[in-house]
Amino acid sequence: MEEPPRDIFRLSHDWLSVQEVVDSVSSSRCGAVSVFIGATREDQAEGRKVIGLQYEAYEAMVQSELSRLAGALRARWPSLLHVCIHHRLGWVKVGEASVVMAISSPHRQDGQAIQHAVTQLKASAPIWKKEVYDTHQSSWKENSECSWSQGEELLTDP
Repeated sequence: MEEPPRDIFRLSHDWLSVQEVVDSVSSSRCGAVSVFIGATREDQAEGRKVIGLQYEAYEAMVQSELSRLAGALRARWPSLLHVCIHHRLGWVKVGEASVVMAISSPHRQDGQAIQHAVTQLKASAPIWKKEVYDTHQSSWKENSECSWSQGEELLTDP
């Protein structure tokens, strides 16, 4: 019996397991598993060092957007089998994964779908991040990929 495509989406305040995401898309029908890990990076902003990110989301809408995204991926790359996206919420310190996604397909050529998935996730999912600095200040950041973005910071907390 043929294995049906599977979509797995999770928003979590807990540490993300790359192996769990990879295992969730693995299949004997697929010779390729493409993975993306997005980690919080130490960055500088106006003389302040980023020490972590605080994520918030409109969770019901995120699930809907991720389902729509998986459908769009399969329409563009019909041979994709499984799609898994796990995204952290809450506090994510520098060096930890904020998002882990994996896609399985019979051949490596469909691996380009993972880059498209990352771009579309950032463009459409209602997930917001606040940079927290070593000065105890913070500021909400917009993704430049978002259709509603003006490329500016939303709000800076004193």
